[in-house]
Amino acid sequence: MTGGGADESTTSLEAFERALLGGERRYTRMQVAERAGVPLERANRLWSALGFVGPGDDAVVFTDDDVRALAQVAAMVDQGVIDRDAEASLTRSVGQTMSRLADWQIRVLRDAVADPERAGTEQGGMAEAVAALVPVMEQMQSYVWRRHLAAAAGRLFPVSAADPTSTTVVVGFADVVGFTRFSRTTGDAELGAFVEHFEDASSEIVAAHHGRVVKTIGDEVMFVADDPRGAAGLALDLVERTDADDGFPALRVGLAYGPVLSRLGDVYGPVVNVAARLTSLARPSSVLVDRALHEALAEVPDYELRRLRRVAVRGYARLEPWALHRR
Repeated sequence: MTGGGADESTTSLEAFERALLGGERRYTRMQVAERAGVPLERANRLWSALGFVGPGDDAVVFTDDDVRALAQVAAMVDQGVIDRDAEASLTRSVGQTMSRLADWQIRVLRDAVADPERAGTEQGGMAEAVAALVPVMEQMQSYVWRRHLAAAAGRLFPVSAADPTSTTVVVGFADVVGFTRFSRTTGDAELGAFVEHFEDASSEIVAAHHGRVVKTIGDEVMFVADDPRGAAGLALDLVERTDADDGFPALRVGLAYGPVLSRLGDVYGPVVNVAARLTSLARPSSVLVDRALHEALAEVPDYELRRLRRVAVRGYARLEPWALHRR
């Protein structure tokens, strides 16, 4: 019985891989590099940047799609579209993003086919679900990517010509109060539903105020917004939405305003650090902002800001927080 189950599982996995990879595994890494016209060392570097573990010399793991993809990436450098440094950054950013996306999507597929009312048996349903959904997901991802690319270009082009990687934004963190204690007393399924609900709600509110989610880390979401007034409304809406939900712990939010370094979809710099420090100082269901954002909101009639006493935190001896409220 055990042997038969293992054989069925192997057969199912092979069908599953064929549906995903678009063909049979037929090349070693030396062969795929030769067919793509790329030196093996460079091919290995790109493979690693994409987040894949390098196979052994004799392992037959590559398909015709791998040959085409490697040749296309290499051609961008060879034709002068991008340089070698950009090639490494581009492949690394794609690899990191797609790794997280694939992990989430495969879990969704697994849960879907595990339901006998929706897909029959799990082993039999997985390959069928992939074959049906992969083309749809590819089209959707291409559409969403192009829309986000257009939006990112709109944010990037107006920045300083002297430093095209720097832009002035509001950086915010929204943190779930008491998440560690909450996670210890909550089952895995309920905790997973909670995290998904938090990410969905926060993403919806951030987008509604023309902001952008930079990343989520379980109990915390990091976001940026170009407009100080919109960022203030965004933060208050986040707090008020969770306060209105009886089953949701309170949030605390910290905001800071100023220039940041943008790279690979993330932002860096002192403004990010200040926003993180303010978040840790905020009380439950409150929003703290830094002095720069207070000055940007001083003439906005919608909000009221109350200065709090200066505090010493890691990296900042005299941090000046302001409590943000609706007027």
